[in-house]
Amino acid sequence: MGDLIRQFGASTGLANMDLPSVAMIGVGGLLIFLAIVREYEPLLLIPIGFSAILVNLPGTGLVEDGGLLSYIFFGIKTGIFPPLVFLGLGAMTDFGPLLAKPQTFLLGAAAQFGIFATLLGARAMGFTFPEAASVAIIGGADGPTAIYVTSELAPHLLGAVSVAAYSYMALVPIIQPPIIKLLTSKRERTVVMTEVRSVPKVVRVLFPIAMTLACALLVPASAPLIGMLMLGNLLREAGVVDRLAKSAQNEISNVVMLLLGLSVGSKMTAAEFLTVDTLRIIALGLVAFALGTAAGVLLGKLMNLLSGGKINPMIGAAGVSAVPMAARVVQRLGQQENPRNFLLMNAMGPNFAGVIGSAVAACVLLSMA
Repeated sequence: MGDLIRQFGASTGLANMDLPSVAMIGVGGLLIFLAIVREYEPLLLIPIGFSAILVNLPGTGLVEDGGLLSYIFFGIKTGIFPPLVFLGLGAMTDFGPLLAKPQTFLLGAAAQFGIFATLLGARAMGFTFPEAASVAIIGGADGPTAIYVTSELAPHLLGAVSVAAYSYMALVPIIQPPIIKLLTSKRERTVVMTEVRSVPKVVRVLFPIAMTLACALLVPASAPLIGMLMLGNLLREAGVVDRLAKSAQNEISNVVMLLLGLSVGSKMTAAEFLTVDTLRIIALGLVAFALGTAAGVLLGKLMNLLSGGKINPMIGAAGVSAVPMAARVVQRLGQQENPRNFLLMNAMGPNFAGVIGSAVAACVLLSMA
């Protein structure tokens, strides 16, 4: 009987728990805390954090072949989950502000500068090209895109890249304002822009089809992400498939977000996460995000100059893909500088352009790898 008791004791998780596992359980708890108390990306950080706790409990076998999370991770491994997230995003997106002022496409494109600049920096620090591309895509401030690229190019970095990407998305209201204020003058920040005009339905319906054709022909690898994003938007704008549009917005999107979070958390084992590379990834991700914000603002300043002072350069900061947080930051700063200034809809144009731009940039990197 004593041998059986000792054998049982040796098989428990407590007997096999080590300090790195305890630390990762703490990280998972921290993510849950931030999601609930600070409301930082709760839809993803709660399942990511709880999954991180599960996979660091010894002896569960959840991530081994045949384990529960190994089957759920199949959705990331095969590239299914991120495009489905984009389907839901497209169904919830009104591209009207972007179509009303198509010049804001340029601001979304400029904000991708942070991705390619960080790619060079990561390569200089010794990361391989696939690893550097996975780190650099954090600068797009688009979690599903970061997951999509990393799962394809550097799955061993998925936990660190995902946590960094969603952390910086949640910290947009803290990171962006100092950069915007540093690069703009008081006069520029008080510029009042004209209201966004309405866009005819025929333009709204043709846009997702035209955008899919343009992106897929230019960068074929972008078809899964851009195609699903535009399909979701077409379901929204068509006006005859409300059931499909609502399903994409709600049931499909919610289920996929839950499974996506569990999958990402399953890669946050102590062996994969507690490394020097994780710290470098977090640092480089911040640089990428800051550079993307700065590039958008600087192009906004140029557009302000060329337009005779009609464009508020702050909207360039919304060119990163953190929808709608980056646009809300611009709106809040505009109100602080000038209570009569309502920049939200003008900032949504670059924000939506950033979603498209980050997806295309990501697929360019996939094509180069």
